[in-house]
Amino acid sequence: MTPNDPPHPSAFPTPGKRIWIAFTLLALVAIAGVLLVIGWVGDERDRALRTWQDKLTIVAESRAAAVGDWVASQRDVINDLGRDDIVRLYLADILALDRNPDLDDVPAQTQYLANLLDVTAGRAGFSAPSLGSEVPANVPRNGRAGIVILDTDMNLVVATRGLPAQTPELRSFVAGRMGLDGPAMFGPFPGADRDTVSMAFAAPVSGVQDDRKIGLIVGIRPVGEQLYGLLRQPGATEASAEAMLLDTQAAAVRYLSPLADGTDALARSRALDTPELAAAYAVQNPGGFGVFRDYRDIPVLVASRVVPGTDWVIAYKVDRDEALGAADARLTRLLAILLLAIALAAAGIIAAWRHGASRRAAESAARSRDLAARYEAQAKFIRKLTDTQPNTIFMVDADDRVTFANARLAQLVGAGQSEDVVGKTLVGVFGPGAARRYARGVREAFSEEASISRIDRVPSEDEANGLGEHVLQAQFVYLPATEVARASVLIVEQDITDAISERERNERLLEQLSETLLAIVDRRDPYAAHQSARVADVASALAQEMALDDVLVDTVGKSASLMNIGKILVSRSILMKNGPLTDEESEKISRSLATGVELLADVEFAGPVVETLRQTRAQFDGSGEPAGLAGTDILVTARIVAVANAFVGMVSPRAHRPGMSFDAAVQVLLEDSGSRFDLGVVGALINRLDNRGGRQDWSNFSNPPPGIQGLVNG
Repeated sequence: MTPNDPPHPSAFPTPGKRIWIAFTLLALVAIAGVLLVIGWVGDERDRALRTWQDKLTIVAESRAAAVGDWVASQRDVINDLGRDDIVRLYLADILALDRNPDLDDVPAQTQYLANLLDVTAGRAGFSAPSLGSEVPANVPRNGRAGIVILDTDMNLVVATRGLPAQTPELRSFVAGRMGLDGPAMFGPFPGADRDTVSMAFAAPVSGVQDDRKIGLIVGIRPVGEQLYGLLRQPGATEASAEAMLLDTQAAAVRYLSPLADGTDALARSRALDTPELAAAYAVQNPGGFGVFRDYRDIPVLVASRVVPGTDWVIAYKVDRDEALGAADARLTRLLAILLLAIALAAAGIIAAWRHGASRRAAESAARSRDLAARYEAQAKFIRKLTDTQPNTIFMVDADDRVTFANARLAQLVGAGQSEDVVGKTLVGVFGPGAARRYARGVREAFSEEASISRIDRVPSEDEANGLGEHVLQAQFVYLPATEVARASVLIVEQDITDAISERERNERLLEQLSETLLAIVDRRDPYAAHQSARVADVASALAQEMALDDVLVDTVGKSASLMNIGKILVSRSILMKNGPLTDEESEKISRSLATGVELLADVEFAGPVVETLRQTRAQFDGSGEPAGLAGTDILVTARIVAVANAFVGMVSPRAHRPGMSFDAAVQVLLEDSGSRFDLGVVGALINRLDNRGGRQDWSNFSNPPPGIQGLVNG
């Protein structure tokens, strides 16, 4: 062939190859857009989920408190009868009376107690119409409620009219209460008819002269709207919202309340090991929150709280579709628009090609050469663009064959050109070891039909010389099949060893700086150093309790540890003063937090440590500093540190006073919730103390720092 001869047709890409090149470029652009949209919508969904967590948790807490108050009021009715001096005196007289059982007269004491029980039952709800005919006849009527006084041998002494018959379970409960010193409850349990659910409350009766038990008072009452009505949240607008009263029996979770699908109370139970069951999660993780499936097998958001004074758990749920439907619709809409744009662009390319193919043969040949030149230029541009990248970029199909590779890959595997790699299998290009690593990511991307990211640590070729390993980050981007191309996975791999090493070195330096600053504070003000360590411990625990991510948990711990750094500039005589501070001295210590923020302003942390410290004095109602910052506009890390700092400050001793008890400090925090503090954070603290071992873990907070004398003895 001479230089003047036209190029052989095989020198130009075929029409199918030209379209494939165009689609490859289009796919790369589309993938970037899809990743950005998915990331943004994912963040929106996470924020919506956290909002729902706070909302459902508050409702669950309020419903648990309402039900707990109702149970306590019923228990108090029976307990007050058992502690009534006249009841104790008359019961002792009746039990001591040696009377002839054949006589018809009833002692005045017995009649008085019977009247007292009838009045109390009618007033407190321990009475209900009996079941059966109202016509006088020799037909037994089933009682549904009543109050009875038993002696220690479980013999009936006196009772209200219409007392229900004892079931074996109720009899066992009564027998087990004979030796107890305080009130107890049993139920709920099926009542005298299938439409009734009842509960029993018992309290011991002791003698007047001593505390010897002489009897037991048992009250049985039906429960219905008076109890189940407390489960409904006033003002709730969610159509699918539902509060469920739960407990466990054997290896099952029981639904104690009526359900929204019409199921009666006590009519349903499920095994505790039922996968993804919301009720099972609620009773096994009281105080938790998550996305599970309810008794209808429908995904729901659920939060739970223990009912005070009982073994019950309140689970408050709302359908996931109702709660997060807007966010899901937004994602679907954005993805649909993007895919439509890709489809239109692809259709335009195909239409242009078909239009060119319909020309006359000569024009078609010229057009083909022209298009071939254009596509070749585009392919060169794409290859040039990818070849200039320092990262390894290649594509793999479902058969683990490489369909595209940049120059960096060819250089990495020792190939002459990137075209020498195309068509080979992963094993043929990389060898068995590395091929397995890439194949895992490719299989996962194909299986999920989604983009995934992997970080692997692989030995370097010089590991024998002590140079360690490489840290490689790879993005596996799934590319769905089109009319002209099979489905494939785009792999972009970057060596982030230097970045990881630099980050770890910076973290070590930052940790050393923090430790040095804290050591200085420790020497000048042992109270502040001890306070910082304790606040960091409590704040980190609360952040974990609220399921914050690792970066925010670390931010909370660092912020709490460094909040007293500003005291470096406060006179040691003020910090160690044994007695009340003057207003001027208090102002200097109060300003130390702002001073610390200024000292740390130019330090780079992984999370918002400096901004957390700046907002720690903000109050939930907006009356703190910075002025006007209120509610959830305050960083959650700052809200956590504020509660932890206040709690530790109250329970820790000082030179001029002892520390408060945990319960007293919690009461102060609850009273200030909604004004100074976030109720959600205070609730997390209470759950940590009562259900996660916080009282034991922090029991040493009442001890003064080592070497400090002059504490006020409490």
